[in-house]
Amino acid sequence: MQSRTGRRWLTFAFAMLALSGFAALAGEMRESDTARWDTAALHLAQQWRATHPLVEAVMRELSSLGSTPVMTLFTVLAAGCLCMAGRPARAAAVSLAMITGALAVTALKSGFGRVRPDPAFAAVVQDGLSFPSGHASMSAVFYLTVGVLVAQRQEGLRMRAFLIGAAAFMTVLVGVTRVMLGVHWASDVLAGWAFGAGWAALWFWIAAHLRDARRPRSGA
Repeated sequence: MQSRTGRRWLTFAFAMLALSGFAALAGEMRESDTARWDTAALHLAQQWRATHPLVEAVMRELSSLGSTPVMTLFTVLAAGCLCMAGRPARAAAVSLAMITGALAVTALKSGFGRVRPDPAFAAVVQDGLSFPSGHASMSAVFYLTVGVLVAQRQEGLRMRAFLIGAAAFMTVLVGVTRVMLGVHWASDVLAGWAFGAGWAALWFWIAAHLRDARRPRSGA
C-alpha cells in the first residue's frame, strides 16, 4: 500500500513539474525570449527541406499521427479495447484525458493568441493559433497514457522500458514534424510536450486516487 501511495504521489509531482515547465515556457514566449531560437529552428528546417526533398513528404505523413482525426480514431480504439478487456474505468480515464486535454489546448491557444510562423517558412500552411502545438500536446497525452497503461500490464522491466520509450518516441516524432514543416515555432512544440506529459500524468494521478478511494480499507 505504501509503495502504491508513493508511486501515486510521484506521478502527481511529475505532473506539477511538467505543467510548471509549460508555464515557464509560456512566460518566456510572452517576453519574446524564445524568438531567437524559434526563428533559427525554422530557418534550419527550411534549409533541410530544400536540401533533402524526401524529408518534406516523410514529415507530412508522420505529422498525421498527431492529427485530430487520427487521435480521435486511436482514442476510440483504445477505449474500446480497454472496455473489452474489462477495464471500463481506464477506458473512461483515457477518453476524459483526451477530451479535457483538447478543450484545454483550445482554451490555451485562444488565451495566448500567438500567430503561426510566416507562411514563407512553411511547407504546409495552416489556419489557427500556434501556442501550444495541438499535435504535440495531444500526441503526448495519448501516446504516453496508452504506453504507460500497456507497460503496467507487463512484468519484465525491459519490456516496460521499451513500451514507455516507444510512447515517448512517438510523441517526440510528431512534435518534430511540426517544426520541420514550418507549421509551428519550436517553443510551441516544447510547450505542447510539457503540457501533454503533465496532463497525462495528472489524469493518471486522478484515476489512481479514485481507484484507491473505491477499495475497501483493511480492518474496516
